[in-house]
Amino acid sequence: MASTADRDDSAAASSEIAARLNTRVMGIETEYGISALSPGPSAIPGAFSSAFVEDDLHPMQLSNHVVKAYGASAAGQPAGWDYETETPLRDIRGYEISRAAAHPDQLTDTDLGMANVILTNGARLYVDHAHPEYSSPEVTCALDAVRYDKAGEAVMAIAAQRATQSLGRSVRLYKNNTDGKGASYGTHENYLLQRSTPFDRIVTQFTAFLVSRQVITGAGRVGVGQSSQTPGFQISQRADFFEAEVGLETTLNRPIINTRDEPHADASRHRRLHVITGDANLSEISTYLKVGTAAWVLRVIEAGELGTDVRLDGPVAAMRTVSHDLLVREPLYLLEGPSMTALDLQEVYLEACRNHYERIAGDLTETARIEAKDIFSRWQDCLDALRADIFSLADQLDWVAKLKLLESYRQRDGLSWSAPKLALIDLQYADVDPRRSLYRALLTNGKMRRLVTDEEIERARNSPPDDTRAYFRGRVMEKFGSSVVAASWDSVIFDVPDRPALQRLPLLDPLRGTREQVGQMLDECNSVTELFAALGR
Repeated sequence: MASTADRDDSAAASSEIAARLNTRVMGIETEYGISALSPGPSAIPGAFSSAFVEDDLHPMQLSNHVVKAYGASAAGQPAGWDYETETPLRDIRGYEISRAAAHPDQLTDTDLGMANVILTNGARLYVDHAHPEYSSPEVTCALDAVRYDKAGEAVMAIAAQRATQSLGRSVRLYKNNTDGKGASYGTHENYLLQRSTPFDRIVTQFTAFLVSRQVITGAGRVGVGQSSQTPGFQISQRADFFEAEVGLETTLNRPIINTRDEPHADASRHRRLHVITGDANLSEISTYLKVGTAAWVLRVIEAGELGTDVRLDGPVAAMRTVSHDLLVREPLYLLEGPSMTALDLQEVYLEACRNHYERIAGDLTETARIEAKDIFSRWQDCLDALRADIFSLADQLDWVAKLKLLESYRQRDGLSWSAPKLALIDLQYADVDPRRSLYRALLTNGKMRRLVTDEEIERARNSPPDDTRAYFRGRVMEKFGSSVVAASWDSVIFDVPDRPALQRLPLLDPLRGTREQVGQMLDECNSVTELFAALGR
């Protein structure tokens, strides 16, 4: 007969397993729009003037300056990226395309000599093609996703300011997704899934969620069509750029469901769902609901508990239908069953999440239960408000806030949607410089709601989350950054003085390397030699 202690140990182990299975590891990566202005002929030598002209520095070079400008500070350490386990050409559907057949944009496992900085908060700051990109550290809750996404905005604001000073030209960064002239750049979410979940289930059940969630997560955009060729306003910055339902690409022939099989974890247990349909949100509530609702829907899909057949007839066209429908009433046609609006579809997913929550609530931590209830409540409130009066959400959702702002200018100045001034307002909303950002002006004037404080954001800019491997990555950059040769999401490579070869430390489990597990050890070690001695023990 098992002893009480054995039963307690068994119960504790079962509880830990349940907690791990119900923990969603996730993160956000954002490419920022970039431009530079140089002093024009009328500028005073040696001083900045209001007479600026468009700079001819290549965006890749400019982005490199931005990343280096931030990396030169004590906030991070320039280091290589460990590409050993990167597999950008491997497809979840069971094959890998050859490098010769791949588009150059797909070869993300080389840095082309561009700057790369591993930050003390566990994030990565680097040049992705022609944009500076901030990839947040791994987190396990939606509120932390907001904190570390906002930390990225703070990083970029500082980087732009330092690059402006070092280059002698005005460097401007924008948290948006298109230049309005046909180019689009991404804000990608990443969710760690169980490898055992059939991928076709994700395709058939998650697609309609991504299509319909724009009504909450859209950042708003002046112009319709990839090149903004049609005057108007739409809900999403990204919707017009999607051309396929499923695929491996991210920069061309963009698919709603991306099939890159690059888990950044133990591939036998996990896959990483790389979601590329999202907008670059400035609203904290939009970001919170973007990742919070997606994480819960993926729990439902993994458990096989969605129930309703939500397969769309023409998901790519439906992306545009939702984005162009400012009244959020257009029907979306299903392969089977009656049509639904985007709001109807979101209600289906919300109800399934609530039902799943009731079944597993006992396996969640108290903090997770509180956040889940808050997500469901805010999700429902947004859907109800969108049915009643969209402008009641002007203090919560980006696209509504931007639309209200633009309509005020249109009414005041008698502007049509083709007026260049409106496109400039759209751009200025996304400026990361607090002195120019219209989003920041709304925030300062109490016209946008907040979930986190400036103090929390600053702490997230410098320090990693406590409950993922990002804690170890961030702390070793803080304490032993000069000994880190390279790093990646699932490894850190050290140059240890008393060892003849470089030491790669694998971090395949995203939930190992937390403050609870390694915090005291890192506090007590004063050198990388001591660190490896402690790890050996």
